[in-house]
Formats: sequence, C-alpha cells, structure tokens
Amino acid sequence: MAHLRGAFGGKAEEFKDIIKMGRTQLQDAVPMTLGMEFATFARMTMEDEDRLRDVIPLLCEINIGGTAIGTQLNAPKGYSALACQNLSKLTGIPFVVAEDMVEATQDAGVFVMVSGVLKRVAVKLSKTSNDLRLLSSGPRAGFGEINLPPRQAGSSIMPGKVNPVIPEVVNQVAFAMIGYDITVTMAAEAGQLQLNAFEPIMCRALMMGITQLRQACYVLADLCVKDITANVPKMRRDVERSIGLVTALSPMLGYENATAVAQKAQAEDKTVRQVVQELALMSEAEFEAILGDVDKLVRPNG
Repeated sequence: MAHLRGAFGGKAEEFKDIIKMGRTQLQDAVPMTLGMEFATFARMTMEDEDRLRDVIPLLCEINIGGTAIGTQLNAPKGYSALACQNLSKLTGIPFVVAEDMVEATQDAGVFVMVSGVLKRVAVKLSKTSNDLRLLSSGPRAGFGEINLPPRQAGSSIMPGKVNPVIPEVVNQVAFAMIGYDITVTMAAEAGQLQLNAFEPIMCRALMMGITQLRQACYVLADLCVKDITANVPKMRRDVERSIGLVTALSPMLGYENATAVAQKAQAEDKTVRQVVQELALMSEAEFEAILGDVDKLVRPNG
C-alpha cells in the first residue's frame, strides 16, 4: 500500500497547479486542482495503512498451551509463556499469551476485525478505481480529464477504443475481498460453545484477500497511476464554462451580481467569462488574473 500511496503522491505533486472543477453528486461544485484529487487518493491509502497497523497487535495474541478448551489441562506449567517466547525469537513477531485462554479458544473476533479492515481497504480502492474510470471516460463524450495508459486493445469492433482495464481489475479484487469478509463473518458466527471449528476457512479467506489486495496495489500503481497524464485544456475549458465558477468569484463580484451571472450564463448557454464581461463586472485581464491564480481559487484561506 505504501507503494501505491507513493504513486498517488507523485501525481499529486505533478498535477498540483492544474485547475479543474470539483463535483458533488456528479454535478459541478467549485474549483479544485487535479493534484488535490490525487492527494486525496494518497491520504485515503495512508489511513488504511494506519488501520492495518492498529490490528496487528491483536493478531499477536495467541492461545498456545490452552489445550482443548483453554483451561490448559495437561499443559506443563510455564509452557505457554515459554512457547510464546521461542516463537517470537524464531519469527521476529512479538507474540503474547492471551489474557483469557478460554475466551481466546472460542472467540474469532480478531479475524472479523482484520477482515473488516481489509474490506475497508477494498472498498476505498474500488471507489478510487471508480473515480479513475470516470475521470478518464470519453475521450470525446465523457469527462476526459485524465488519460489512463492503454494496456490492451480495447475492442474488436470499435477501433482505437481504450478501456480502463487496470482499474476494472482492482474493482474485481475488491468485490472478491467483500465476499471473503462475508465468509469470515459467517464462519466466526458459526462457532459453538468452547471452540470455533471454522478457522481454516477464515484463514484461507484472509490470506487470499491479503494476497490479492497486495497484488492489486502494485498493479494499480505500476500499470496505471504512474503513467496517467492530464488533459489540461479540457479541464480549463470546463472550469470556464461551469456555473460553479461563480461561487469562487462571489467574493469579488458580490452575491447578487454572482447570482445574476449564474442565471444569465445558464439561460443563454454562455460562459461565466462572457457574462461577466457583458455585464462589465470584470475586465478580461482581471478575470484571467483570477483564473490564473490557482491558490486564490482553490485555497482561499491559505
């Protein structure tokens, strides 16, 4: 995940001054930069790394020496502590003896928690992949803000078509992980009394999920994110045409003037630039200066 975070971070820096329209509910919102979009992807990835680190200590708590049901019947005195000590030395993993052996023998809650974090990773990876597919849609009749690297011929009937196959692969890995999480949930719930007999399927589901998510992160970083390019003229045109730009200009124009500009631009299918100049609210030079000042548009408070 750190590898993928680095790829997103690199693009965030590369695209930091490229202005575009932000969107809420797929409708024009206010200006932002493409760098902010990718910085958000990086931040989301970092947060998932942190959540994974949080659950690692829980996996290090083991019930070795608990014997049949956790009462330690027939286990030599001191065996659990000695076994943990030696396992830690052999593996480099800081194992600890479970505080309550009986509880640890029957409760699979730790697997549910780990699976939940992995599902969170999967959901956010899939959402990011959805965004990449949407932002690259087109090339002429879609968003067309970014270009994903072509990795295979897109269609046998539509020449030149490029499909977002890498994000689609990541989507499908995420779907699988969500399924693994359901498997872990049902297996943990199916335990009875002093032992859960379904840990094998839980372990298999978790290992499959971890392996596939890890591979998906590398594939997304190396075969997609690192080679993404930006369609700068397209994004700038969209910003100039978007009614949402009026919100950013409101402090300079005043609320009433900004409302009038928005209504006239919408009704007459004109750009905000055209209407502002028609109403003599701002000169061409003033408008261009504001549009060119990315920081003022997207970071008004510094």
